[in-house]
Amino acid sequence: MSAQAPSRWALWLPLALFAVFAALVLFSLLRPADRAVKSAMVGRPLPQFALVAATQTQPGLARADLADGKVHLLNIFASWCVPCAVEAPQLQALRARGIDVVGVAIRDRPEDLRQFLARNGNPFSRIGADDLSAIQFALGSSGVPESFVIDGRGVIRYQHIGDIRADQVDMIAAKIAEAGL
Repeated sequence: MSAQAPSRWALWLPLALFAVFAALVLFSLLRPADRAVKSAMVGRPLPQFALVAATQTQPGLARADLADGKVHLLNIFASWCVPCAVEAPQLQALRARGIDVVGVAIRDRPEDLRQFLARNGNPFSRIGADDLSAIQFALGSSGVPESFVIDGRGVIRYQHIGDIRADQVDMIAAKIAEAGL
């Protein structure tokens, strides 16, 4: 019995497979994927909503409040959200620049919210209570914190997923200025 010698192509197959794999890896490294999340809501009007006040000291929030001719920063947050506390100084900085920051408190209790605002500051002119996350989901928000630049007609012009970092304050202010044009 004689063993049959492997054909020529069988000898080169492992090298060819490795070359294809290496080419794919090199292509991926040279052309990384776009990791930006594109929102389907940017460019669309806010959905209709009217939220009751989340605190006793500030009014609630409705769509009509955000279609008043002024640009607003709508921030979705919660007292139980650690990144929301980290973001608080940046929201205060935006408020100090004259930007109207409004909030939607997600599944929060009034006492917890009061303590959160006392501890981290309160940059909000209005805070609506979204106890069922209905507005959060209608906006296409996937979590907290998340912020939306709303133009004077109530149209979403920019969506920022995650907390606003100190090095992003100028960029958010620029997005707000663009929305006011």
